[in-house]
Amino acid sequence: MEHIKILMVDDHPIIIEGYQNVLMATKKDDQTLYIDTANNCDTAVAMIEKASKKYPYNICFFDISLPGSDDGKYASGEDLALLAKRIMPRAKIVVLTMFNETYRIHNIIKEINPDGFLIKSDLTSMELADGFQQILKSPPYYSSTVNSYIKKTISSDIYVDDINRKILHLLSQGVKTKSLNEYIDISTSAIEKRKKQLKILFAIADGKDESLLKEAREKGYL
Repeated sequence: MEHIKILMVDDHPIIIEGYQNVLMATKKDDQTLYIDTANNCDTAVAMIEKASKKYPYNICFFDISLPGSDDGKYASGEDLALLAKRIMPRAKIVVLTMFNETYRIHNIIKEINPDGFLIKSDLTSMELADGFQQILKSPPYYSSTVNSYIKKTISSDIYVDDINRKILHLLSQGVKTKSLNEYIDISTSAIEKRKKQLKILFAIADGKDESLLKEAREKGYL
């Protein structure tokens, strides 16, 4: 049996109730979900700090627009996501937002690099259910608005940073994925995640490394 500890943070209780109902109704038979909820930054910070000491969350859902903490330290779901990443590094971080302005999307990916990024207006019950399972097993999962934004920005250098360029270069030299961390100082799972993001960036439908390298060459990244 897989025990999955979840934190959901949103200032609208009815939205949290909807998420809970979808996940409970669509979970796999061998999954047991334990769901904590918070409606503001103060409650969420207390839950994250408490969980980090003994039983960290497996996955955290953060709405971006939230009432800030009383001490002014945490003003949004972005701040909570960064806290969770810092003190629960194994937790999967999912960002949900009504915002679909491109600069917000860009900043969230750049600052948080979430395992899941869902625009609420894209969200259906099926997408939440599918996204949840994918984020648990092989993140990242981005909803359609985020994906289309990323594809539009491929012509710029926003996302293909030095590490991603190095991954592309080494793959093109025939280095196997499992050996990449001998050349790049990040874990194999972090490399896999970056490769997956590159395939989303370059709109690689078949998921093959050869297709990624071909597209990267055509776009001038190799």
